[in-house]
Amino acid sequence: VQLQAFGGGLVQAGGSLRLTCAASGVFRSHSLGWFRQAPGKEREFVAAVRGSTSTKYYLPSVKGRFTISRDNSNTLTLQMNQLKPEDTAIYYCIARPAWAVDYYNPGQYRYWGQGTLVTVSS
Repeated sequence: VQLQAFGGGLVQAGGSLRLTCAASGVFRSHSLGWFRQAPGKEREFVAAVRGSTSTKYYLPSVKGRFTISRDNSNTLTLQMNQLKPEDTAIYYCIARPAWAVDYYNPGQYRYWGQGTLVTVSS
């Protein structure tokens, strides 16, 4: 499995960014998603799409602002709107062969992309 994320950058508060993750070596049954890590903080679950059902899960603080989607070629996107300074972090694309009940736990994911930096200025 290989995950390549891109699309990060610098944006002002209230602006939008779109992150993309090209996933190879995954099957439709794989769950794909995003974590983030802000400076001095632990990695945090952001959003995921469950492979078996395509159900989407979000961190409560991003629900309504972020939208995760996955197409048939296993390209994962995260549309981020109404960005806030507290969204500043390195965003990582993740994958897992099956769904985990504690999907918010970074230890549940074997596959991680290289990360892309999102900076939101106030």
